[in-house]
Amino acid sequence: MTIPQTICAWMVLVTVAGVQAFPTFHSHRQSINWTQPEDDWEILSIPRSIVPHVELKHLENRTNAEASISDEEFLERLKRIKNNTSKSRMLWYDNTPDGLAYPPFVDKALKLFNLKQVSYEIEHSLLSKVSCTACKAGAGLLLHYIHTGKTEGEIIKMIYQFCSNLNIQSPRVCEGVANLFGTEVVYVLQRTPLGPNEICSFVIGDGCEDTYNPYHEWEVVFPPVPKPPVMEVPVPKEGAPFFKVLQISDTHYDPHYVEGSNADCNEPLCCRLSSGRPANPNAAAGKWGDYRKCDTPKRTVDNMLSHIADTHSDIDYILWTGDLPPHDVWNQTKQENLEIIKETVRQMTEKFPGVPIFPALGNHESAPVNSFPPPYVNQVENSIAWLYDELDVQWRRWLPQSVSHTVRRGAFYSVLVRPGFRIISLNMNYCNNKNWWLLLNSTDPATELQWFIYELQSAEFSNEKVHVIGHIPPGHSDCLKVWSRNFYKIISRYENTIMAQFYGHTHFDEFEMFYDPADLSHPNNIAYIGPSVSPYYDLNPGYRIYYVDGDHDTTTRLVVDHESWIMNLKEANHYDYPIWYKLYTARAAYNMKALRPVDWDNLISELTANQELFDLYYKNYWKNSPVRPTCDAECRKRILCDAKSGRSHDRRHFCSELEAKVDDESGKSWKSWIYRGLSNSENYGLDSSYGAGETDEAISTTTEWQIPDVIISFV
Repeated sequence: MTIPQTICAWMVLVTVAGVQAFPTFHSHRQSINWTQPEDDWEILSIPRSIVPHVELKHLENRTNAEASISDEEFLERLKRIKNNTSKSRMLWYDNTPDGLAYPPFVDKALKLFNLKQVSYEIEHSLLSKVSCTACKAGAGLLLHYIHTGKTEGEIIKMIYQFCSNLNIQSPRVCEGVANLFGTEVVYVLQRTPLGPNEICSFVIGDGCEDTYNPYHEWEVVFPPVPKPPVMEVPVPKEGAPFFKVLQISDTHYDPHYVEGSNADCNEPLCCRLSSGRPANPNAAAGKWGDYRKCDTPKRTVDNMLSHIADTHSDIDYILWTGDLPPHDVWNQTKQENLEIIKETVRQMTEKFPGVPIFPALGNHESAPVNSFPPPYVNQVENSIAWLYDELDVQWRRWLPQSVSHTVRRGAFYSVLVRPGFRIISLNMNYCNNKNWWLLLNSTDPATELQWFIYELQSAEFSNEKVHVIGHIPPGHSDCLKVWSRNFYKIISRYENTIMAQFYGHTHFDEFEMFYDPADLSHPNNIAYIGPSVSPYYDLNPGYRIYYVDGDHDTTTRLVVDHESWIMNLKEANHYDYPIWYKLYTARAAYNMKALRPVDWDNLISELTANQELFDLYYKNYWKNSPVRPTCDAECRKRILCDAKSGRSHDRRHFCSELEAKVDDESGKSWKSWIYRGLSNSENYGLDSSYGAGETDEAISTTTEWQIPDVIISFV
């Protein structure tokens, strides 16, 4: 077959068979009669970017509940349960004196109503069984109300009362959340065949048990083209031409930031007039930003962009990896988010005239946040066209007209930047487990991954090298397990073509590794996770500069080196003079020969064994924040495991050896535990080898009693 015939034959196969999915099953819970509309989008029918897009200016001279109980009564009982100081564990159904049955939620489930831990876990994407229990309770209640015929308005009212009466958030935040998210959540839950167990396993992943869920088991289809022999990645040639590339991510510009306002409020975002007056001078928001839950004031964004334009006037192109609006997620409208997008596009255009910019879509650009319906959701009130159509208009300043079709369909695109070099921007919100729309069907939303394979196969045939950009890193816990698993296979199949990946979202300065699924000793790709501009929270603002192997006969298109720049927020506020400076350069800081996947893999091994080197990495990870927390062995394991695993919700597969080494070094392995026990028994006597505190800790971590399903008869 010729190359076009091969692609066409494969695309016919995909069109006929679709994405391979496992058989579905019938749920015992009734749902409304809803069928997913057909999607007749054909990848082969759209134009591709085949003309080099960027003319480089600097390259020539540069090298180097029950229905019988009312809402009010049920909420009142939940409040009583929350305030009950008794340590006794209740049965699932307790016949109260008035004879009314209700789900009492045992002590462990009541972690839901002591929500500090759950709130912390959701905010930091560190979801555990505590959040799983809370998820099941919330999903079960919502499904119960839907099943018993409550109207959308009644359910939204219930959400508000639940949030407010249990002090989950302030009343105005509760009202905003209920109104903004309620309609969408009800719409999806009315149509999903899933119950609480399946929903929460889908959303939370590792934090919940791995519930079998055939609605969300699918595989992408690869073309019938054998994977070429894996080419050894050479060290880029010293002194060769390079591209200088800027990455800006997670700006979170807050147009309502007010200097001197309360930075220590009890809402998800502070430093606004609505946050109230500060209780003391130390609680006042700084002029240039604040380490607490505050986003970026306009003056800081302007100052950073001016600094970059002056200091890095030789930038060849910019990677802009999303998250433009602030974190006031209870108070956002579509129109306000569009205005922020337009304003930041204007800023970038004015500060960097003539510089190509390649944007990727963040999860905060939609209103409500994380809401990205697939193309088959086309009702006017639910469609995402309001955002994608405007993105096409705004991004057209920098992108060729050929990408318009995919931008309007799913906010993803592919551009040939230079001869033999392509950038593919993915909409990672279709892997976002906080995107409720995916509960309807997570099977390759918008056909994005199948399109991605087509672009990569075409690039392989054309001998092009590819850089991938996006917002949510594919190995992050916010990325759906099934989506991440398929993405991981794609990266492995096209490891000769994909030379690097670039993401944001975490706000930290870090990276993520990829390995051959059949041989985990073979690292095959690297994802660079750029630091946030926003200090939200406990962070200094920052950005990244990359040096990419440029146009020459033996180019690898690898990242040759990268450097991170920050602004010390504490000093900027103290002296009223922000100074941006280079925090570190990767190869020099970590003594790396190059930045190939094998070099980053070796660095993880060194960070595991060398505490001093890890401390340096940890300082850079936090962008040298003076308020960064200390990092114990558990923290160290988590950070290194994040770097090790580019496949989400699969830490056991990648990190067991790494974690064992950290435990052994920190004295937490079973060998060290036995040794310490014997040593202590010799010194203090056997009876005192483990004190009461240590015994209690052991009991608390090893004898944790298991919670049955929170909701057992709601559905």
